[in-house]
Amino acid sequence: MQVQSKKSHLNKKKYQLLSWIILLLGIPIVILLGVKLFNDRKYNLISIIIAFFACVPFFLQFERRKPRAREVMVIAVMSAISVTGRLIFAVLPGFKPVTAITAITGIALGPETGFLTGAISAIASNMFFGQGPWTPFQMLSWGLMGFIAGILGKFNIMQNKIILSLYGIFSGILYSLLMDIWFVLSIDGLFSWDKYIFAIASALPFMVIYALSNVFFLLLFSRPLGEKLQRMKTKYGLME
Repeated sequence: MQVQSKKSHLNKKKYQLLSWIILLLGIPIVILLGVKLFNDRKYNLISIIIAFFACVPFFLQFERRKPRAREVMVIAVMSAISVTGRLIFAVLPGFKPVTAITAITGIALGPETGFLTGAISAIASNMFFGQGPWTPFQMLSWGLMGFIAGILGKFNIMQNKIILSLYGIFSGILYSLLMDIWFVLSIDGLFSWDKYIFAIASALPFMVIYALSNVFFLLLFSRPLGEKLQRMKTKYGLME
């Protein structure tokens, strides 16, 4: 038992070390190579690689836990619900339940699970909407929505409807701001604050609709879905 515990501790340290190497060494190297090889101009390519690297530690942390099949299944089901919701509301620009489903999963099952649900929802739904260099940005952005909700969920404040509604507004604004960075970079590979402010102003109606849709879907689904996830977590010892 003691040997197994020691082995588990060493594996945890190994995955943590690899995560820190990616974040603290891999990303700076990518930036440096981008500056040297592309004369500090291919910001879009550099940003795609950085967004992908930023997702890796979360997948490594989940893999470290040696997840059981039922835990993987829960993430797959929640991601499928999220993807289905995005498809159903495809005709309404900005009105999507993805952030809400991702946040509810994070609140109930923890930040890592929330991040994975958001990231998988992005890459899976883009099989229908189209994959492209924007996919890593969506994976990172939706993943962060689930991760932040999971962190807040640890403080038992997300059961409050006012707090939940404020998070819906906050996540709608944050997601839009993050994706506006990609939009600016996609124009000519260069980032400028003037173009970014213009992009934010242009996307303001989308931002408002998305924030309000987050509030709507969070208030609609947080109790029924959250309670089911909590019961499954308690019954099967998920994500412990």
